[in-house]
Amino acid sequence: MLRSRKIALASVLLLPVVAGGFLLQGRRTSDLLLEQVMSLVTDKFVDTLPQNDVFEKAARGLVKELNDPYSELLTPKDVKQFDSRTEGRYGGLGMLIQPKAGGGVEVVTVYPNTPAERAGIREGDRIIKADTNSTLDWSTQQVSDALTGPPGTKVTATFARPGVPTPITATFVREIIKVPAIPYTLVLGNKIGYIPLVAFNNNAADNLDTTLKRLQRQGVRGVVLDVRGNPGGILDQSLSIANMFLRDGQEIASVKGRSGTMDDYKARGVAVAPTLPLIVLTDERTASASEIVAGALQDHDRALVLGQTSYGKGLVQAVYKLDGGYALKLTTAKWFTPSGRSIQRPRKFVNGQFVEETPDTNETDATKKARPAYKSDAGRVIYGGGGITPDVIVQDDTLTTPEQQFAKAVAPKIQDFFTVRDDYALELSKTVKPEFQVQPAWMDEFYNRIHAKGITNDRKAFDAANRYVGRLLGLRIAHFAFGDSVAKRRDLTYDAPLRKALDMLDKGTTQRDLFALAGEPLGTAAATKPKKP
Repeated sequence: MLRSRKIALASVLLLPVVAGGFLLQGRRTSDLLLEQVMSLVTDKFVDTLPQNDVFEKAARGLVKELNDPYSELLTPKDVKQFDSRTEGRYGGLGMLIQPKAGGGVEVVTVYPNTPAERAGIREGDRIIKADTNSTLDWSTQQVSDALTGPPGTKVTATFARPGVPTPITATFVREIIKVPAIPYTLVLGNKIGYIPLVAFNNNAADNLDTTLKRLQRQGVRGVVLDVRGNPGGILDQSLSIANMFLRDGQEIASVKGRSGTMDDYKARGVAVAPTLPLIVLTDERTASASEIVAGALQDHDRALVLGQTSYGKGLVQAVYKLDGGYALKLTTAKWFTPSGRSIQRPRKFVNGQFVEETPDTNETDATKKARPAYKSDAGRVIYGGGGITPDVIVQDDTLTTPEQQFAKAVAPKIQDFFTVRDDYALELSKTVKPEFQVQPAWMDEFYNRIHAKGITNDRKAFDAANRYVGRLLGLRIAHFAFGDSVAKRRDLTYDAPLRKALDMLDKGTTQRDLFALAGEPLGTAAATKPKKP
């Protein structure tokens, strides 16, 4: 008998309770085919296979052929790890990891006051072992599963660090890691609140509630909610956050499977900021829970979405317990925004993995019109086709040709470059003031260091990319010396989407003004919404 239970995943996958079972029907050719193949393999294959192995391989092959990387047959060991993660009592090391170009998994962020920071782990380190197991061919999820576990337990990991010939091995005691969903807030320009929401963890809604109320007490005229790079998190947190801006009863999102709508989620109660002018920033790394929030606010004309089209991660998984301690994690439905747009973006599937599309760096307000058109509550045209397409497309600042050439030249040794930069930035951070400027002598010394490491020997190319290199060095110095908020103020010059959002909020005093500035004035009455497909 199959059993299912409702759980929440880190990538914000809704797992609804669904009854499962087998329906006995007349024998078909396909039934006989599977039975005959399994019988022949069991009896005639050159090597003897235990019968249990034959059935597990058959089941695993079937799941693999679904061409869905989110569907997975979990072994009893996998189920135990999965349960520990979803029941909320699991510890980690305090690192954010991601796939590394060319293979493997690398550390991209080390959080303060965590086992990783205390062990001296650094951004750019590559994870090559978990305990005694090589991780070189593992996925990010496999590495994460191996390193996380019950708080207080130990795990040993080995890292390869650019520029360091000997691998670094450290033994960690796992802890419950509490990463702030909002690491800092700023009041910029003409009293505009800036809120970087980096994750939908257990504290995200409480953090945002406190932040919004504090900013409103400070008299901010509008807010920029930045979910660029936010990969998602806990479903309930995304619903609570959307609830802070919407009217009671407005739909936030819905889930649809083969049989139609399975769940509708609506706003409840009194909003924290029902009318405060709001711009949401998205990019190609905005995913899952972030897209639920951005899509709901856009559909109900509650926020202007600005930036680049989001990632498009809107699949729903259910986990079914099987005999023998196994479980099947199966994609059963998709997320939809209130206007009926599917959040999931169609992707090619090759060798067990999605082939990610190269972000469209030439996307414009004109090219987005090739996407399927929908209507917001007030009749504005919004676009589907997967992900959340912004109302206003703004690309990141581009590098000059010499800057692009330098970046391309050092790309093969980019981790060595970052290691040298971080070492030098950490040295300089001990002597600078908040208003510091990158000095020519610093640039000379930085060049000497990367030249000594064999990263580059072209001083002319380095000098031609002086603005770009100086930015990278200055931001890291500010990060080490004064934290992310000071570094962000420093980086504002290079952040075109945020600059555009601040300019629009400076000119407009209401949400209606923002849509008018974007060339999308609201009608005097809400338009009739199209039926959901």
